[in-house]
Amino acid sequence: MKDKEAKARIVINQLLMDAGWRFFDSDKGKANIQLEPNVKLTKMVLDGLGNDFEKTKNGFVDYLLLDEKNNPLLVLEAKKAGKHPLDGKEQARNYALSLRAKYIILSNGDLHYFWNLKKGNPELITSFPTYESLMESKALNASTKPLIDTVLDKYYIATSQEPGLEYTSAWKSGNDELLMDYCFGRSLRVMRYYQLEAVKSIQKAVKDGKTRFLLEMATGTGKTLTSAAIIKLFLRSEVANRVLFFVDRIELENQALKDFRRYLSKDGIKSVIYKENKDDWNSADVVITTIQSFSYNSKYKTLFSPSDFDLVISDEAHRSLGASNRAIFEYFMGYKLGLTATPKNYLKGVEFDITDPREIERRILLDTYHIFGCDSGTATYSYTLLDGVRDGYLVNPTVVDARSEITTQLLSDKGLILKIETDDDGSDESENTTETKFTAKSFEKKFFSEKTNELFCKIFLENALRDPISHEIGKSILFCVNIAHARKITAILNELAERAFPGKYNSDFAVQVTSNVDGAQQMTINFANNNLNGKTSWIDEYESSKSRVAVTVGMMTTGYDCSDILNLGFLRPIFSPADFIQMKGRGTRTYSFKYDQTEIKKSTFKLFDFFAVCDYFENDFNYDEKINIPKSALGGESDNPGGGEYHPPHSNEPYVSNLGDKVVTYDEALVGLDGMKIDRKFYQSFEETVQNDVVCQDIISAGDGDRLEQYLRTNIFDKPAEFYNIKKLELALGLDRRLSLKELVQYLLGNIPRFKNRQEMDLCETIPKFV
Repeated sequence: MKDKEAKARIVINQLLMDAGWRFFDSDKGKANIQLEPNVKLTKMVLDGLGNDFEKTKNGFVDYLLLDEKNNPLLVLEAKKAGKHPLDGKEQARNYALSLRAKYIILSNGDLHYFWNLKKGNPELITSFPTYESLMESKALNASTKPLIDTVLDKYYIATSQEPGLEYTSAWKSGNDELLMDYCFGRSLRVMRYYQLEAVKSIQKAVKDGKTRFLLEMATGTGKTLTSAAIIKLFLRSEVANRVLFFVDRIELENQALKDFRRYLSKDGIKSVIYKENKDDWNSADVVITTIQSFSYNSKYKTLFSPSDFDLVISDEAHRSLGASNRAIFEYFMGYKLGLTATPKNYLKGVEFDITDPREIERRILLDTYHIFGCDSGTATYSYTLLDGVRDGYLVNPTVVDARSEITTQLLSDKGLILKIETDDDGSDESENTTETKFTAKSFEKKFFSEKTNELFCKIFLENALRDPISHEIGKSILFCVNIAHARKITAILNELAERAFPGKYNSDFAVQVTSNVDGAQQMTINFANNNLNGKTSWIDEYESSKSRVAVTVGMMTTGYDCSDILNLGFLRPIFSPADFIQMKGRGTRTYSFKYDQTEIKKSTFKLFDFFAVCDYFENDFNYDEKINIPKSALGGESDNPGGGEYHPPHSNEPYVSNLGDKVVTYDEALVGLDGMKIDRKFYQSFEETVQNDVVCQDIISAGDGDRLEQYLRTNIFDKPAEFYNIKKLELALGLDRRLSLKELVQYLLGNIPRFKNRQEMDLCETIPKFV
């Protein structure tokens, strides 16, 4: 905010007037702002406060916002710019309670917090609520008891898909196996146990007074189905009148609409895409949109009231809620739900005692956990990739580490050093040779090698997993550096496919799916629906796409559901852990390949790694490094959006290589149940913290278990910035059971060698019975 040190009162007064509150009587109504009960304001009194409340006794003033009966409805504690709004929280609470006011706003002209005294904690807002929104918002005024008391079971969505399900003979039989078979036969979705637990965790959070929730669920675990259940819960319990569902990209709007209609439409819950229903969106129960659709010229402020949506859900919340979009998200009052597989922890590695408070403030604004009220760093509910693999709902990849002579040098510390002829003075006679360094980040940007691209494609075609039914190349997604690179790879693949499979494809073996291609969004849908460029010609009436490979850059990285993917390819370096997890997640879904009487289940997928991405995140990436704040959050462009990224130097001029290239490394390794380091890193960080804590080590040396347990509770757990706790350690260890603090203490003391799984624990309990 410009010149904020001199304008706190002016800004706050303007925000009040923008929201329709009145300092003085006007043709729009009586004044509904006072400085003290039953005393009308005058301009002289108002100006006498000073521009920054510098003329007040304590540097702040309490505005009273009144209802239609002139009773205090809201206390606004306005502070000078140098003071944090939350410093006056308790004082404002006591004053509001003494006046029987329901709401509080805490503001210093730059940061503003809204607080419903009956629910939860003060929440960041970007504009002040109108009187109408305070009166009309169900999220603020409705009783939560019906939501909390709703009995949920795994058939919660199935009963919406078939409203008469409870009257069928299968339901009345009381035989769960019979009912499950009935639902599967009619394509009714039965919720998995963890999806049901996720919805119940929202119920519990609401019961605890929370209004913000974060579901951290791995790619492929059914976040949209879980969202549908939560939407139904809020609408049917009348805690919400309408739901806003933000998706990450335009192409995901139709996917969400299709899913919500399939799950909820027969239950009378209407879903629409905003841009297709701009004139009658308010007749819908669920409005789906990208957050960007609301951002142009801040049109959301004129099109919508803060109370139009009582539940706002952000899918892929780690991507969609950047600094510029946060204002839109916070404009709407009520409950907020974030869905993500990769939350961004901007408080990780921050030294709170020495870091500039303004930087901490900006980090809090961007931190996924903080946005959704999970300041401990623990999501409202979490279901990881390792959980999904262990339960059989997801599969791990078989990593194909394939490096060529050129990529090996590009990846090395020295880089690829080439002697390049340069022309210094513009004459043909004066030529010099200079050494130029290229790195992995130079590939297809400054360094171009047709031979390397051809080698990538050849390795892929020779080693890709085949469709178990048709035996053609399994459906695949290849991630390229940029659009030009995707165009090249697509052309090379189609040429090689024509030679390898003559007559089977007509330049449609591989398809470029990038944002510049007309109809690219529909291509992603057709590929998932197995009809991209028609059906396979290898077996009649087999449900699989004719096109086998989607070549993309970023369109299919997040939120894309295509369960029968058998191959992924990283034809580019990746330095962001969030991007790595999201791209890897495109292949983790399970699938059954069916034809006639044959059914073959997907057990893995191949991950072709041409730039040692997996090795980088396993051995080199610093998971404890503080994430840099994107410069876009400060009004500029980010040159390091991914935190912890390696930034090698680049050459100044593009270079087209004529060097030959060949494979020097080719290894295949199936990732086991313990997953990759990126999936289990948290516990290692905890161990390092314990090892580096002198007092903790002294206690361990003394073997004092009780004292160690107390020390962990008091000095290690729930402390910035990692917020270690038992639940997070349990998830990081990949345990399929509950971990106790006493067990952790015994392990740290060296009294037990490792943590046993559930089966081993059950066996230990059973053996004594037979001895």
